[in-house]
Amino acid sequence: MKIMVHHEEEEEGEEMDGFDRLPDSLILQIFNSVSDIKTLIRCRSVSRRFNSLVPQAESLLLRVDCVISPESDSDSLLFSLLKSFLKSFQDLFKLDPKPAPDRPKHPSNSQSPARILSRFDRIRHLRIELPAGDLNLDNGAVIKWRAEFGRSLKSCVILAFRRPGAAEAESADFTGGLKTRVVWTISALIAASARHYLLNDVVRDHVEMERLVLGDREGEGTVVMEREGLRECREQQARGRGEWEVEEVSRRTVVPSVRMRMRHERRVELRGGEWVEGATLVVVRPCGKDGGGSGGEAEDGELALGAFGDGVYGEAVRVLLKSKSYLLEMNSF
Repeated sequence: MKIMVHHEEEEEGEEMDGFDRLPDSLILQIFNSVSDIKTLIRCRSVSRRFNSLVPQAESLLLRVDCVISPESDSDSLLFSLLKSFLKSFQDLFKLDPKPAPDRPKHPSNSQSPARILSRFDRIRHLRIELPAGDLNLDNGAVIKWRAEFGRSLKSCVILAFRRPGAAEAESADFTGGLKTRVVWTISALIAASARHYLLNDVVRDHVEMERLVLGDREGEGTVVMEREGLRECREQQARGRGEWEVEEVSRRTVVPSVRMRMRHERRVELRGGEWVEGATLVVVRPCGKDGGGSGGEAEDGELALGAFGDGVYGEAVRVLLKSKSYLLEMNSF
């Protein structure tokens, strides 16, 4: 909607665009609310003023909306997704007359997230959203996870279950179903470490960033880097170790030795008469951090509620937190 402002001193019929009377700070608030990068890039072509203000937006959403064929190599799925999606930005950038600010160049991956984000001068909050989750699950299996990283894994909370009537029934005793639950846990950790690997360039290039999230539209998993974790990464880079410890073949960050607190119920009944089978809650943290004691168990409960505190998943977590817990340890991989 166009706002028309009339002034007595103006000649009859002369009009002014109301946006010209808005302060830059208010327009930037609007851009931060829009957040979607593709939309903001298009806004730059509206006027010279918009072209100069859009790069100052601080809250951004980079939404991936391309789908990869099933023939894609599973080890490089996330990279393929991003390459296909980011190609669609080329024409938009060609319309931009303003040269990008000087930042480290990435010749090996000209369409990387870091290259796109170099068009913005002071990103503080960034969310990258993939079109789908990463896990190829058995029929009826559901896995939700949330992982926090610094230069390495800080914590990961995993909630998994089977929908009622799933074809593959779980063994009645704990030991019989342990293999499935461990596979679920390792699968989630691999997916989290692969997503974290993608963020190295972004963290290095945007020292003003305070929060970075990489999720997916299906809500399967989320990698979060808060201010402290970002600071930790930058300090390591400043010491001359510019890259995180990574597994190059599989293109992911190395998962350190971890302690896993696992809870399990064969069946969990939820409000409204709904129920799920094989419900499993796993809280993963690096070894040596409050491992095994009552304090560690309480903190694990807080992590789980923080990850899935609302809705039906939060309800399942609250039920599982009342169950007996089992501690397992796993070496770095």
